[in-house]
Amino acid sequence: MSSSAVSLSEPHVLARTKEALFPEDGASDTYAVVDTQFAKNEWLSGQPLDQRIRDRLSPFNHVRLGGGYPDLVGVRNLDNDFLAVERFGDEPPLIVIEAKGYDSKEDGVPTEKGITQAYDRLAEANVAYLAAPAKTITQTDRTLARELNVGVLGVSEAGTVTPIERPRVVGNRTTSDATAIRFQASAQGVADKSFSLNHPKNYLGYALSCYADRETAELQAEHVVGEVDGSRQGAAFLGLIHERNGRTELTTLGQEVVRFAKSNYGTVEAALREFENWKRSRKRFIDDEPLWGQLARRIVYDYKATTLLVSMLQELHEIGNSRPTLVDLVTYLHGTHSTFAVELFIKGDEDVRSRVLDEEGELQTSELADGTVYHSPTVFQLKAMLYHAGIVTERGKEPNKLDPTEDIWALRELV
Repeated sequence: MSSSAVSLSEPHVLARTKEALFPEDGASDTYAVVDTQFAKNEWLSGQPLDQRIRDRLSPFNHVRLGGGYPDLVGVRNLDNDFLAVERFGDEPPLIVIEAKGYDSKEDGVPTEKGITQAYDRLAEANVAYLAAPAKTITQTDRTLARELNVGVLGVSEAGTVTPIERPRVVGNRTTSDATAIRFQASAQGVADKSFSLNHPKNYLGYALSCYADRETAELQAEHVVGEVDGSRQGAAFLGLIHERNGRTELTTLGQEVVRFAKSNYGTVEAALREFENWKRSRKRFIDDEPLWGQLARRIVYDYKATTLLVSMLQELHEIGNSRPTLVDLVTYLHGTHSTFAVELFIKGDEDVRSRVLDEEGELQTSELADGTVYHSPTVFQLKAMLYHAGIVTERGKEPNKLDPTEDIWALRELV
């Protein structure tokens, strides 16, 4: 087999395409996952897949869109070179990619099949592409792609990616799997640094510090918590603040925190002084400070992941499991919202995803007994905030201290 065939096998084509369309440049509102079939150690017979390629493809998940599972699903504002129009609506588009490459026989690349597969995904995506070795793309392929509004990306032996046909961005219907990827790409998606503090008062306080006249970081450190960056990031994830024109501003939800403070304390500054009494407190917030606790409950409940978790815990109660363990919850959630379950609870590390999901995307429940496979922001910080807001019965724990078979996720008030 020639070296060009190996370098342009399907995983290599997809890795190069992901690098081109989803570069690691720190852009906001961007996220992408690659199908679990690419997590295998060997793609072509006798040719181990380079770990660098697997790292480029990571994280893995099995996301259903249309009639199947795209090779890549992601959200990002693409460079104009890749689109026939610059933008459709305010949100970045949901993008799907079907990759095709040389197989071990090096006889042909099923480009036409890739185009029709990509077209099938357009029912639930905004943009769809075929990515394939540039030399294999024919004029017939290009004509078919134009008719179906599928983009075509040619990958050279040197690894460069060239847009050969540029698609239009279209509207679509929303499914739970598509919503999960959009959620991860948003400012509220679960990432390793989404929540670093486990008390909602730190994020409420940041909204007040942001509004007050003095410098935000000084006020936050003086009255609320010294970890200013963590509280700022958590406030953004809870939707209390956002960036606009290079400035941090309160959202409508953040403004409601300010209104609440003024209504109960007269001034924001007076409310901030009250926060000093809660430093290092381990008491449940909603019991210790009922008014602020109810406000925290409203804000934490407004967080998209909370509403999903509460509905799943209620469903588990209705089928006879009122005190589900973490393993019970993730297993049940995966059965009904598989993409959300993985993105919300399981670390994005290539090694972890490969253990928890097999090549067909099936959940390996035995791996769920290992606490280290879980996202700390969900099982520790988010759960702690749900506890303080009076939603669940127990606090969260750090993954290295977690026994998922004993960690209880139960609603404090069942319906």
